[in-house]
Amino acid sequence: MAKTKMTVPDFKKFKEEGRKFAYVTAYDYTTASIVNESNIEVILVGDSLGMIMLGYDTTVGVTLDDMIHHIRPVVKGAPDTFIVGDMPFGSYQESPEQAIRSACRILMETNCDCVKLEGGAVMAPTIKRMTDVGIPVMGHIGLTPQSATSVGGFKVQGGTTEGALKLISDARALEAAGAFSIVLECVPSVVGKAITKSVSIPILGIGAGPDVDCQVLITQDLLDMYGNFKPKFAKQFAHIRAEMLKGLNAFHAETLSGEFPTLEYCFNKQVEIPQED
Repeated sequence: MAKTKMTVPDFKKFKEEGRKFAYVTAYDYTTASIVNESNIEVILVGDSLGMIMLGYDTTVGVTLDDMIHHIRPVVKGAPDTFIVGDMPFGSYQESPEQAIRSACRILMETNCDCVKLEGGAVMAPTIKRMTDVGIPVMGHIGLTPQSATSVGGFKVQGGTTEGALKLISDARALEAAGAFSIVLECVPSVVGKAITKSVSIPILGIGAGPDVDCQVLITQDLLDMYGNFKPKFAKQFAHIRAEMLKGLNAFHAETLSGEFPTLEYCFNKQVEIPQED
């Protein structure tokens, strides 16, 4: 039986009811279809695809066309799951008008359910313009990967009283601007709890402690597909890389030994082939 797909109003409803939910990434049809069969409620097609799918060092090189290319098959693969389309670096920072154009392209060309963009209070006027014209926007504060180099890399944010208060102010500004939820990345647990209590929209935490409204993880992290790379906040719930290597090496060994393919994996219809003179 198919699960019931979340809607934008459900995000706030879940928070009001104290109902937790989960949020993972997908960048292709196959992965999306697997997530769709699971109990996970939300998929992000993130600009993290730059590093995970394209091999970039950061997310900055990902283009709007890249995002649309990857969001489209995820929407097809996960019809029963709420799909978030990330807005990449350079597609919304110039002006609210640019942000509206970029968001409209994502929504119209992929049929995803909302867009997500990074930034605190400075982005509130842009989000206000977007939501005023009917674009559903998810915010993103704390560690914002698109601008990570400006804060010295991928580091925990909000680690001082001043920093924590700034994040609370950012969250309130995004809520007032019309964002229906906010991703909060890499902050101390106490800060995650304080921000969650400070707004009426759900806080979706990745490395933000246990008291947020929703837990977020990158699928490749939670399934241990990266080998030696493991963020502190990412629990490995399965070990898919090891299983993939095991399967690939078994295929290789049976190919070399001639054990594969057996008759079971061959087309065995008898066909008369004339002998050459």
